[in-house]
Amino acid sequence: MIIKPIKITLAAGLCALLNQAIAGAPMAVQRADSCVVAGAGQAKVAGNRMTVDFELRQPGDYVIQLVHQPATAGKELAASVLLDGSMHCNQLKRSYWIEDGIVSTFGTPVHLPKPGKYSVAVECDVKPLKVRLIPWVFFKSRIVVGSEKHYDEWVRMHQSPEKLAAMEWYKNARFGMFIHWGVYSQAAGSWKGTKIEDSPFKGPRVAEWLMYTFNISREEYREFARQFNPDASFALNIARLAKETGMKYVVITAKHHDGFALFDSACSDWDVADASPYEGDLIKELYDACRAEGLDFGVYYSHGHDWMDGSDADYANVKKKNDEYGVPTRPNGKNRWDPSPNAYADYLEGKAYPQIAELIKLMPDLRLIWFDGEGLITEAQALRFYKMIYDLNPNIVVNRRVGYEYGDYMDAGDNTTPKAGELVAKYFETCGTANHSWGFKAHDHNWKSTNQLLRNFVDIISKGGNYLLNIGPDGKGRVPEPCADHFVEMGQWVKTNADAIFGTTRWIKFNENVNPKKGAVSVSGEFWFSAKGNKVYAMSITPAPQKVRIESLNRSSGKVSALRLLGSDVRLNWKQTDEALEINFSGIETDANGFVIEAFFGDE
Repeated sequence: MIIKPIKITLAAGLCALLNQAIAGAPMAVQRADSCVVAGAGQAKVAGNRMTVDFELRQPGDYVIQLVHQPATAGKELAASVLLDGSMHCNQLKRSYWIEDGIVSTFGTPVHLPKPGKYSVAVECDVKPLKVRLIPWVFFKSRIVVGSEKHYDEWVRMHQSPEKLAAMEWYKNARFGMFIHWGVYSQAAGSWKGTKIEDSPFKGPRVAEWLMYTFNISREEYREFARQFNPDASFALNIARLAKETGMKYVVITAKHHDGFALFDSACSDWDVADASPYEGDLIKELYDACRAEGLDFGVYYSHGHDWMDGSDADYANVKKKNDEYGVPTRPNGKNRWDPSPNAYADYLEGKAYPQIAELIKLMPDLRLIWFDGEGLITEAQALRFYKMIYDLNPNIVVNRRVGYEYGDYMDAGDNTTPKAGELVAKYFETCGTANHSWGFKAHDHNWKSTNQLLRNFVDIISKGGNYLLNIGPDGKGRVPEPCADHFVEMGQWVKTNADAIFGTTRWIKFNENVNPKKGAVSVSGEFWFSAKGNKVYAMSITPAPQKVRIESLNRSSGKVSALRLLGSDVRLNWKQTDEALEINFSGIETDANGFVIEAFFGDE
């Protein structure tokens, strides 16, 4: 179901009230994690109504949440949200519990169109402990926003000089290679002659979820690992492909949900050194190859899910408590068919935390840890992962899937670029596949064309994010030929137009005449924009017609004094009118995958 955001209109009288301080109720301010959290001390209380005035720094779409004491569990709560004195939402649903209490959410988002002061009034038959505004994209992506207990500790690390410098590196990197590779790659998307799509069990039909989707026992899966024996040339070949594609960093699955480590781990024998015939450390070899090519390096690590050693991911214990509180428990990703007999906490202490430390010590120049499968870990456990990394190497960037809102940046979901109203104060990344599956699936031939990959990329660039584009090598470490060919062709465009990608930011507009439909075919006249200083870049991914019109660069956008076609020394004939920037491309041939115009604003 698609829910349209509610637009807020503030009346003049209300705006005047907002400029007046409420005695004893300081104005709430949007936090570094993009949330607004206000307790009774930051609210004006009148009967069952709590009114919160707050300062918004990042406009967009938000959902409103209430935090109640656990004692309200099992009680039906009647509540409503008032904006500008009118009711806008009254459907409250319990979502999850945190250390502060039980969180309930008004599922209809509100649209806050610009930075500034706002006011929200909540009426509830049981007065809440807190009122929270959470970015809609958090709610849509099932991101659990934790209590305030750990926030101050996290934000001190997140805003430290080392972390800020690390994020500057990350923002400038823009384009990386994601690699899903492991024991499942040897199976190639099938098990005992049955394709993963035809499995009798529920589960994602992507290759790396093989063990889960076929309910393969731990013992049988361990035996299958004996067939995983990659070619020693994999590291050099993949590093060179990433470099040729124009990528700046590489992130590989050091351990996916099946728990198998691609490095020699001292705290587990379920790794490449002990459980497979391969002699070596795959992670260290790829790290060395990437560093030799001038590429930065990161690792993916599934900390919440581990189907070999992580018991049932604490599902039974959490579900029991959730049932008491009347909140749902998601079973997806939990090993309930053959869980290891140890306690989940023992898995974290004996494997997950130690392996993260091992990876950091193994690679002194490690730049990023990409967590996944946070599942049912607690706030304290998520923060411990973040803090441990910070204490060992504060220069490492951590993604949001470490748990709760404790990552350094966020994503809008797999193969998803956020819409305008979903951009939050945190920097964002989109991770995407080159076909349908992340891991190698021999029968998945649904390769995205070079042009489609570029279309995804320029959309991400225009919104100021990073693109982490995935490959799924086979069991030997070979990248499927169609994927490699598209990457190399993409790299030619990236290298030619690097000035529009690296070191750029969002412009005042994301795009012009672009079909927003996912998978839309590119047509002439579509442009995506980026900016750098007094330069604006207009990116097209179709060849230029004889006459090009860019309406967003008309005179009202400012005076354009010079134009350049990236990757060419040709002199362009152009004029700027009240309607558009008009460029004559007669006799000028551009690439089949498009071109980029650099517009210089100001005096030459």
